[in-house]
Amino acid sequence: MGIKAAAQYLSGSKYRGKVKLTGLGTPNDMRKYVKNGTVEAFELWDPAELGELAARTAVALASGQITGKEGETFTAGDMGEYTIGEDGVISLGKPTVFDAKNIDDYDF
Repeated sequence: MGIKAAAQYLSGSKYRGKVKLTGLGTPNDMRKYVKNGTVEAFELWDPAELGELAARTAVALASGQITGKEGETFTAGDMGEYTIGEDGVISLGKPTVFDAKNIDDYDF
């Protein structure tokens, strides 16, 4: 929410185009600010990819492929191979960068 509030202010100020603003936000909240040049790019993990990884992890756990122990690896279909980290954390990887070229490809 912080990037959206900052973009709202910045878009109507004399600093638009002079101050670079980025952060975590959703495409639907940030679309107009990307299109009007207030924000060049911002990031967020794609919720569809997070959901897919969570589901594939659940299947691997339920099928006995993994137990959830740190260091175990499993293949999450075409998403590739993942390793269970400290405290059972599995990292999806780098967030998606949204900019003028791809913002209209997302609706969330």
